[in-house]
Amino acid sequence: MAQGQQARRTERGGRPYAVVIGGGIGGLTAAIGLHLSGWRVTVLERAATLEPVGAGIALAPNSQRALDVLGLGERVRELAAWEGGGGMRAQNGRWLVRTSATAASREFGGSLVLLHRATLVDLLVSALPEDALRTGVRAELADPGAADRRAVVTTDDGDIEADLVVAAEGINSAVRTALFPAHPQPEYAGFTAWRLVIPDPGRPFEPHETWGRGGVWGTHALKDGRIYAYGTATVPEGGHGPDSEKAEMARRFADWHDPIPAIIDAARPEDILRNDVRHLTTPLTAYHRGRTALVGDAAHAMTPSLGQGGNQAIEDAVVLAHHAAPGGDLSAGLAAYSAVRVPRTTAIVRQAARTARLTHLTGAPLIAVRNTLVGAVARLGPDLILRGFASIADWRPPQRPYAAGTERVEQEQRVQK
Repeated sequence: MAQGQQARRTERGGRPYAVVIGGGIGGLTAAIGLHLSGWRVTVLERAATLEPVGAGIALAPNSQRALDVLGLGERVRELAAWEGGGGMRAQNGRWLVRTSATAASREFGGSLVLLHRATLVDLLVSALPEDALRTGVRAELADPGAADRRAVVTTDDGDIEADLVVAAEGINSAVRTALFPAHPQPEYAGFTAWRLVIPDPGRPFEPHETWGRGGVWGTHALKDGRIYAYGTATVPEGGHGPDSEKAEMARRFADWHDPIPAIIDAARPEDILRNDVRHLTTPLTAYHRGRTALVGDAAHAMTPSLGQGGNQAIEDAVVLAHHAAPGGDLSAGLAAYSAVRVPRTTAIVRQAARTARLTHLTGAPLIAVRNTLVGAVARLGPDLILRGFASIADWRPPQRPYAAGTERVEQEQRVQK
């Protein structure tokens, strides 16, 4: 073969073949769903190793039900650390809303499970066939395919033809740009975020999210005894602390209530991640073109204000696997996937943006009004705040579990019938 000439590999062998670009949560979940439904799957990840950022992820009941479809829901629920109380606080520490895992379970049929992203990724990888994941591979979409031709993905080792391509490469998705070149790119949401996972500094606390002036702080315990914390602040795009991010966090949050100062003090500079928050404010009209589909942030990047970014990627994955069933009409299946997912995720992106504006108020009078209203609603009924999240957390997947159904899943299916 002449130098520089690429070979086109065609993966065949009876079952339809899917290539997933991106080995994050959405890509891995999509690969599992497609594998269980009958596809042969390869996941192509650019990074040499799967080392998720050092941060936590909160899996709400909606994504847990999606993972039930894959036989992974109970394994995730076993990692839950939140069993008691918690809620929302003001910057001075006053409780605005108090809730509990019991109340969340009563409203949604389950509560939040907070775990390290690396733990979730390891769990997902364990559910894939051994040869399905290829790391250190740069992949680009050369042809999205059509009803009468397969899609083509270009790698350094040559081109790969596939019956389906799933793009899960995150907010800066090159595949999204290739499919919809005229669509606006994600925009800065007006605030930056710091995240850290540290050993427990030994300051007792109840899990909380604090709404302060121009920012938010959250402190939560992980099952392994570590603490996951995050902070956000309204700042110009592209900024960084003049000396260190730890010092910058101290300047912004050291006068907030306990245990926030202690957590910042206990963090090492290398424990802290900072990222500007961007979101896709103009929704796509479809999440597919040809034989190529988008999932997760590639399709609908949102602010973290509702904690639903990863959850919606997991939903996308199981819904895609359901509609793209082997042996069916793939074009119709992908159209059905878009028809189901675009309205739901667009509404959540907009709700997350509204919540972000509410939590990042900077004027003292508006903050006082906000806190008063939130506290008043909570006093009218402790579960009223939770009910505002019901349309998100109550979601049910469209298919039964591929694996043997757990008792929880079987009970929920009987209720739905």
